[in-house]
Amino acid sequence: MISFTIALVCSFLVTALIVRLSRSRTLPWDDHEMSGAQKFHARAVPRVGGLGVAVGLLALTGWTTVTGRGPASELWLLWLCGLPALGAGLAEDLTKRVGVKVRLLATMLSGALAFFLLGAQLSEVQLPGLDWLMTFTAFSLLFTMVATGGVANAINIIDGYNGLAAVVASVMLCSLAYVGWQVGDNLVVSMALAGTGALLGFFLWNWPRGMIFLGDGGAYLVGFLIATLSLLLVARHRGVVSPWYPFLLCIYPVFETFFSIWRKLIVRGVSPGVPDGLHLHMLVFRRLVRWAVGRRDAASLTLRNSLTAPYLWLLSSLAALPATLLWRYPHALQAMVALFCVGYVWLYLRLVRFRSPRWLVLRSKNGRLSRFRDML
Repeated sequence: MISFTIALVCSFLVTALIVRLSRSRTLPWDDHEMSGAQKFHARAVPRVGGLGVAVGLLALTGWTTVTGRGPASELWLLWLCGLPALGAGLAEDLTKRVGVKVRLLATMLSGALAFFLLGAQLSEVQLPGLDWLMTFTAFSLLFTMVATGGVANAINIIDGYNGLAAVVASVMLCSLAYVGWQVGDNLVVSMALAGTGALLGFFLWNWPRGMIFLGDGGAYLVGFLIATLSLLLVARHRGVVSPWYPFLLCIYPVFETFFSIWRKLIVRGVSPGVPDGLHLHMLVFRRLVRWAVGRRDAASLTLRNSLTAPYLWLLSSLAALPATLLWRYPHALQAMVALFCVGYVWLYLRLVRFRSPRWLVLRSKNGRLSRFRDML
């Protein structure tokens, strides 16, 4: 637990410093854009929460190096691999001039570095035909790069509501730490626990008041970390950890990404990169939470924002829990992947057609939510 504690304390303090500085002066990392399909804050908010997460992870790496208690050399290599993803994301947070393609390519470069330096690669997917292709290094490398970029982009997509990405990613990292402990992989356990602690340090400032955003730097770094640790588990423990385990573990943000691409490109005929207000978490915000908080003042919008995330925490847990329990059973994992996808589409269609299940609609009772709003 020392990994968790070090990362938590360092991330909490650095994030607190960023919030404090942004309150006292105008800084280039503040997000002043209040309009747009995916903008829900009511005041300028710093968007470099990823710095706190990065410092938390770096502190754990430094402590391991000084004390010699842990795989220090592998941790430094992991850091080296993640620098392109973190750097491109932070550059966008600070300048808002780094395009999606550049950030994706940088994250895929991080995946390629992890492939060669750490052996984070997928050599089988337990599907006929594809496993044969995986025997070719070039195809395995391409698959690893796409998977890394895809998971990182998926985390970035859900980073729109207070606490959403932080908790979803933390649940994934906790699962990775557990499975890593089961198979005796110290690198995965140490970094997964550190990632959970670093995200919690950020989360305490992000939810419920939304005083800071994770930002592209944080989202891409966390996505890279989850993808790489997942690949390491499967590659190092081939035949023990099923490749379907990380797929089910990450299915919520990953399926959200693929579903959004299909919805925009095929159904609407627009570029997948065009932002819109029809992601599942946005529909939850509009169709399930709005009845609890009807006003549109700053405190009410913040409350609606914060009440949206728990719906998706539960949804992601419905995938993470069975993945954690069934991590070595491919057929059971495949069945759970299919079940989750069907459930996701059912819920999405109900919400987009204004047929929200009544038992999911959150309504204010006895003024409790109003009192919570006033506290915000």
